[in-house]
Amino acid sequence: MANVKLIYHFLITHFFKLCLLPLIALVATTKASTLTQEDFQNLWLHLQHNLLTLTILFAVFTFVSTVYFLTRPRPVYLVDYSCHLPPPHQKITVQTIRNNIKKNLEINPSLRLLGEDSSLDFFYRVLERSGLGEETYIPNALHSVPPLQTMAAAREETEQVIFDAIDNLLANTKVNTRDIGIIILNSSTFNPTPSLSAMVVNKYKLRSNIKSINLGGMGCSAGVIAIDLAKDLLQVHKNTYALVVSTENISRNAYVGDNKSMIVANCLFRLGGAAVLLSNKSEDRRRSKYKLLHTVRTHTGADDKSFRCVQQEDDEKGKTGVSLTKDITSVAGRTITKNIATLGPLVLPLSEKLLFFKTYIHKKYFDDKIKHYVPDFKRAIDHFCIHPGGRALIDELEKNLGLSPVDVEPSRSTLHRFGNTSSSSIWYELAYTEAKGRMKRGNKAWQIALGSGFKCNSAVWVALRNVNPSVNSPWEHCIDKYPVKLDL
Repeated sequence: MANVKLIYHFLITHFFKLCLLPLIALVATTKASTLTQEDFQNLWLHLQHNLLTLTILFAVFTFVSTVYFLTRPRPVYLVDYSCHLPPPHQKITVQTIRNNIKKNLEINPSLRLLGEDSSLDFFYRVLERSGLGEETYIPNALHSVPPLQTMAAAREETEQVIFDAIDNLLANTKVNTRDIGIIILNSSTFNPTPSLSAMVVNKYKLRSNIKSINLGGMGCSAGVIAIDLAKDLLQVHKNTYALVVSTENISRNAYVGDNKSMIVANCLFRLGGAAVLLSNKSEDRRRSKYKLLHTVRTHTGADDKSFRCVQQEDDEKGKTGVSLTKDITSVAGRTITKNIATLGPLVLPLSEKLLFFKTYIHKKYFDDKIKHYVPDFKRAIDHFCIHPGGRALIDELEKNLGLSPVDVEPSRSTLHRFGNTSSSSIWYELAYTEAKGRMKRGNKAWQIALGSGFKCNSAVWVALRNVNPSVNSPWEHCIDKYPVKLDL
């Protein structure tokens, strides 16, 4: 059955070539045997007598070609990117978390970071099953006893992550900061004044006419939103660079109450961030890693369940946290399906489109009980960067998309090594694929992220060369340890 399907895909993919080759060969053989020197002389005389017609045709061709080249979308290149690697002293283990909670109770018995004992037990159970390893990172503020949740501590965390990622990116690309014309920074829950994008402008002395944009409150999928926005701006502003920075702050947003729907976020989110340099300069193609092919954004926030399934709010005791409702699984599944339905026609080969269409017609007009055909995205995509929102999410997408353990290895490894670093997670996953030496020229990588609102956003890149990991890759000193086998 597998061989039959392979033959089917080959025939459909190369159908027109297979049909045209014999026809071209037949025409060429026939014409070569029948055309004479006199025929060529008559053709030349005919062209000389129709000079006006040829001139008009040439003018039309030139005009159409010019319009096409002036109005076609500018290619967007990913020159390089950098993921923040925190220092070793910021690593956190389950035992360290237990010790810190115990110390807090000793200092002040009335200070119960997770409220009731039942909430504490729930926290440990979720933490142990989360898929996170013993080498993830949290900021200095949360290592403190008691934890520091001040504005100063939050700024310190954000500056550490953002400046380190940008410094490494600039060192690797050798780009002059005065050549950067666009800066887009996304951070969902920490948005001080002046904005974080203004902080970057001040730190790196970016030019006064820079297009500076700060995205807030858009959840874990905001990284792809920032890429999509940068793509649109790069269609308007010529010969420039766009700096995209994705991060999240947990110093100020760690939840210290006993509402179980809000405790889960503490188990998954960890310290991290990424800086990405995009270009629309044709000369940058030679040194860039990737070219952006597609971005697809899906927003189901018009539905109340979708809008409220991930929400930052106060609990009964006035403590702020991000709550996750029971509807999140069904909402995520529906939103992902809509995103895939839009992306599929853009990337899937004709053979997969025909199979999908056949099943759709059969289901609609003949038998509505049959299952929808799930396209084989592995025929169009070589590498998958699924947002590591948790082990259950990765398991669900692996099953629904028909992926193999190798396909979701970057997601599981990123969750284990770095945890959920929110919108920057998809860049740690892409860096993992590079560190394993798997990214070859022409390979396509699909980044798919989910976020509050509720949103599912995708970005598809094509490798312009065999991509090696950048200097100071976050996986540089640990890639040989992965993948790791997790207890189920």
